[in-house]
Formats: sequence, structure tokens, C-alpha cells
Amino acid sequence: MLALLHGASSSEMRILKTDDIDQQAHTVRLGKRPHPVPLDPASWTVLQRCLAHREAWRTHNPHVIVTKGTEAGRSPASTAYLSHVLDDCGIPPRMIRSTRLVAW
Repeated sequence: MLALLHGASSSEMRILKTDDIDQQAHTVRLGKRPHPVPLDPASWTVLQRCLAHREAWRTHNPHVIVTKGTEAGRSPASTAYLSHVLDDCGIPPRMIRSTRLVAW
């Protein structure tokens, strides 16, 4: 959702931490963008689901996207993980992001 609706790169999604989320304003800080990104209801719902998944793992990893390989540590999900997370639907995250950037 962040790639499709907000043009977020895989890197921006990988390094997104829970501290980058403003629960009150429904915004996130993505990478080195100068301003927080306001999230639409669909993106906010997806983010909340990610946070619930993360919470269920009881991890101390500060990143929003946590995998089996990162739950015990503090590092972000791997680049490979994010590049293959959508393999089942046949569309890579880079293509989704590119579609959004062309629309701008």
C-alpha cells in the first residue's frame, strides 16, 4: 500500500520503525522525506495490521516489518525479503512503486 499509494521505496519500507509513526495524526516518516506522509484509511489499516502482527511476535525489533529472521534482533527485513514478498501475486514492489511515480 505504501508503494502503490505513496510511492514508498523498498528501502523506505524496510527501515520504517515504530517511532516513525504518529498514531494521532495518522502519518509516517518515510526515509529522508522532509515531511511526514499522511496516510489514507486503507494504508492506515494495513499499517495497523502490520503492527498487530509485529505485536503478536512480542519482538523488541524497532522496525515495522519483522520477519522470522529479524524478530530476535534489531535489524530491518532484508532487501531480498521485500523484493519477494509479493511473488505470489506476480508483481514486484518496484513495479508497484513505479506505477505510482508515473501517475504523479
